[in-house]
Amino acid sequence: MTVSTLSGVRWRQIGDDDLPAVAALLSRGFRFRPAARWLRGLQRQAARPRPDDAPKYGYALFDGGEAVGAILMFSSTVDTGRGPAVRCNLSSWYVEPKYRHFGSLLITSALRNKDVTYFNVSPGRHTWAIVEAQGFTPYCLGEMVSLPILSARTPGAVVEPVSEASPPDGERDFDLVAAHARLGCVCVTVRHGGQCYPFVFQRYRIFKRLLPCLRLIYCRDIADYVRFAGDLGRHLLRHGRALVVADANEPIAALVGIHTRAYGRKYARGPNVPRLGDLAYSEDVFFY
Repeated sequence: MTVSTLSGVRWRQIGDDDLPAVAALLSRGFRFRPAARWLRGLQRQAARPRPDDAPKYGYALFDGGEAVGAILMFSSTVDTGRGPAVRCNLSSWYVEPKYRHFGSLLITSALRNKDVTYFNVSPGRHTWAIVEAQGFTPYCLGEMVSLPILSARTPGAVVEPVSEASPPDGERDFDLVAAHARLGCVCVTVRHGGQCYPFVFQRYRIFKRLLPCLRLIYCRDIADYVRFAGDLGRHLLRHGRALVVADANEPIAALVGIHTRAYGRKYARGPNVPRLGDLAYSEDVFFY
């Protein structure tokens, strides 16, 4: 879809040929990430399956051949327990200052499907009021930065690494864990009491991107992470990261660490709000 305005500015879905221009635009808008990393993340997104009719990358504004605004969209099909549903992580909404009055066109285009659940995992504090005016409500108010290696171990728990070459064959969440292993995430399972518990982590940095850590991308329940934190911490230290960041609305007393509401707020709009501890196929996976 291409739409024209009286000023000659056009907006449409981002295509393969647009990626270098969009990456350059986003590197100007979000200076902590160079264009090469934007481009790599977009190319990794392109290589995976997506729901029917979902935009491949998102939408962009163009003035002539120049990209002047963009919003990225990471869509996936998830199991809600009541059947499959589509959700979409909206990310990296940026418009050059001269074109800010066209910014609403991008978000209107992105939010057009009312059956899709849209969520935002990295809203800047200065955008919270704008996001809420768009019909989003917060579902996560902060995050817990923990040192899992200081937690007690669970007797009988066995942590096993998962890689593209050694997926958890036959287990629930097989496709999700294997896909994230292919995308470069740190994936493990914990076997205990005849059950298998999957965990997906991604390399991350906190405190103005100075301190390396891991972000918990996926688990079936945050309580699973708390239960096996000691075992996971010892395994994850082999990856050179002692800290793990996880969604949390309040402090988790069983973990050694700190809770903050200065970071980690997340918003959703739609029928299937993500639960805490589920950032599968979100921007945090593609742009590490």
